[in-house]
Amino acid sequence: MNSAMDMPKNVQQNNAQNAVLFEAINLLIHLDSEHTLMMQISSRLGKFIQSRETNVRYLGLDAMTHFAARAETLDPIQKHQNIILGSLRDRDISVRRKGLDLLYSMCDTSNARPIVNELLKHLQSADFAIREEMVLKIAILTEKYATDAQWYIDISLKLLSVAGDHVSDEVWQRVVQVVTNNEELQAYAAQHILGYIKGECHDSLVKIGGYILGEFGHLIADNKGCSPIEQFLALYSKMAFCSDNTRALLLSSFIKFVNLFPEIKPQILRVFQVYSHSPDSEMQQRAYEYLMLATLPTDDLLRTVCDEMPPFSERISVLLSRLHQKSSGTSDKRTWVVGGKDANADDKEFMLTQNTGLKRTFTSAANGPVAAQQTGTKGTTSSDLEGLDFASSGETAPNLASAAHLSPDWEPGFNRLFFATEGVLFEDAQIQVGLRSEYRAHLGVCKLYFANKSAYSIGSFTITLDNPSPESLKIDTKDIPDPDVVASGQTHQTVCFECLGPFTKAPTIRISYLAGALQAYTLQLPILMHRYIEASSLTSDDFFKRWRQIGGGPLESQSTFGLAKKGRPLSERDLQSIVESFKWKILANVDPNQKNLVGCAVYQTQSSKTGCLLRLEPNYEKQVSYVFISFISITLSLT
Repeated sequence: MNSAMDMPKNVQQNNAQNAVLFEAINLLIHLDSEHTLMMQISSRLGKFIQSRETNVRYLGLDAMTHFAARAETLDPIQKHQNIILGSLRDRDISVRRKGLDLLYSMCDTSNARPIVNELLKHLQSADFAIREEMVLKIAILTEKYATDAQWYIDISLKLLSVAGDHVSDEVWQRVVQVVTNNEELQAYAAQHILGYIKGECHDSLVKIGGYILGEFGHLIADNKGCSPIEQFLALYSKMAFCSDNTRALLLSSFIKFVNLFPEIKPQILRVFQVYSHSPDSEMQQRAYEYLMLATLPTDDLLRTVCDEMPPFSERISVLLSRLHQKSSGTSDKRTWVVGGKDANADDKEFMLTQNTGLKRTFTSAANGPVAAQQTGTKGTTSSDLEGLDFASSGETAPNLASAAHLSPDWEPGFNRLFFATEGVLFEDAQIQVGLRSEYRAHLGVCKLYFANKSAYSIGSFTITLDNPSPESLKIDTKDIPDPDVVASGQTHQTVCFECLGPFTKAPTIRISYLAGALQAYTLQLPILMHRYIEASSLTSDDFFKRWRQIGGGPLESQSTFGLAKKGRPLSERDLQSIVESFKWKILANVDPNQKNLVGCAVYQTQSSKTGCLLRLEPNYEKQVSYVFISFISITLSLT
């Protein structure tokens, strides 16, 4: 290494000497040699990055990036911070790119702010070839090393404002995810994004503004300059100039405003009326559906549909996945990752760089009725607020979404969610299907989450619903899942279920996608009659009076079942718990026999409420129970 600093006699000697030298340096870094030798390497590299020769500067920056990936401390590298920042102005773009890699790798909590601020300054004059990569790295560093929540919001919004068209969707979507998952950020983010929206701003900022104000605008509604009407007018002023996707998202924000701020409902209804005549079919349908939803006699469905979005699942940042996709194929396979020691210690991030080069791209294939639903529609990961209804077209035989084609291992998840309102419906090595639901009277809203657990993107993602009881259960879908789901990414589908009458067959869902080959699953959804039952109470006298009035015959249903669960006898408490899980109200001290269970409930449909009476007579000696249920409606008793 000492002899390498001597002036070479000719160009050939120079090239050979540098080749041997940098290979030796990289080997020493890889072997994690003794501390004094590593310090010597750092010092030598500091001189190489100031060399007059472009190749030497390039190799020096690359070796120093490798050093940052292995070093226990970044202090020796940070001594050269000003020189490295200067490399961003180098006349050679490959050196500028290596300088960016090194700044990204040498960043920690002590120098994150000055590095991020310098990168923001260089962003506007940076070469177009590296602008998007610079935006991604600024966004990752800001999130990774933010010690102040307000600083994170300030820098993220400034980045989106400065970067303009060089901001990929993953950047603004990640800001939305972070804000949604951190309550302390929500009011501050809403306040500051509104300030940007009131001025000239890029489409990405309008999308963030639409989402954040739609979800959290009520947190700042009492602040000066942030009243509901001011929030609405700020967003509405952008509708004429933004993209169709952004305009669709703003319509979804406005339906949220109807729920949050009823005082501005008339102004919003006029917007829905205008866009319900839009020449764009998706915009027209969305506006019309929102108009109908906002003008229903009651706000029950509106409140359910516009419920606040749940926190996003915590997983490796999609920005990292995007960054490694961009860098794949630009260099040879390495045993280290650009991004410092912590990135190299993270197995998930390292695997991203190893697998990204194998990422396949697929064209959409026509898969019978599934493809018909996707025609002309492209989902985006910003669809958390979307509400596009797509009614299923005519099914061709065989109907693979029906219960006759249920996938193996569908039952455990179904049984898990038989009474529960949220949980995992299905999971294997490649995909996880989660469910969250809410029921009010005859209406139910179910949100299905589809997570890609694999290290590769999946394409042509579609779902098909099959309703075996269309006369008794009405199904409407809201928003379409993204057709492409990145590695460790997620998409979702919202489905509304309206009870029209009694039904015994649960709907099913078929999930299909391309991951090298066509993959498909058919699952049964835990949408059952007891979801629409509401507990009701009666006195002892009223219960027996009504029981006698109904009498037996067609208005009474009887059944017998065993008192065992997984080979274990059911106790009295177990039986009570099961009855209550079916949403019956157990009436105490009504039956003379204290072991008998007496209950009352109301089954709710779109057009009626049917009273139901229950009498359950367990025989614990014989391990059998007799159940008698009386109904006001003969239709219900026959179900």
